[in-house]
Amino acid sequence: MLAVQARMNRFSDPRVASLFKAYPSAVRSKLMALRELVLDTAARTAGVGPLTETLKWGQPSYLTEETGSGTTVRIDRLKAGDGYAIYFHCQSGLVGQFRELYPFTFTYEGERAMHFAVKDRLPVRELRHCVALALTHHLRKKGKRGG
Repeated sequence: MLAVQARMNRFSDPRVASLFKAYPSAVRSKLMALRELVLDTAARTAGVGPLTETLKWGQPSYLTEETGSGTTVRIDRLKAGDGYAIYFHCQSGLVGQFRELYPFTFTYEGERAMHFAVKDRLPVRELRHCVALALTHHLRKKGKRGG
């Protein structure tokens, strides 16, 4: 399913497309699958709306600019080795929440990221849940404040 979706989700920002082309092929294919998972999760999650794809800190980033429903999600290769990661705002508390929900499913980096090895299979169901929580983070915060 993700491979079919990859053909449907063209890059809207040429800088992001160039960065993806520059990744080594093994990491590129994994990051493309992760990108599609983020875009597909946004499309399936009520209240999120379309994502803006851009570069932030030199990394492909996905923002809920239109609705303001969530926090930015970034993806990138790891600086060392052949792994890759998905990043969340470190002060959002999201990674701590993910760690409570899925203590043995992911490899966590502090309060900001989950790392993946190229050779490993993505835990798609659990990762979709985490991405949906990030993309609706502000909606839940507003709900707790009563407005």
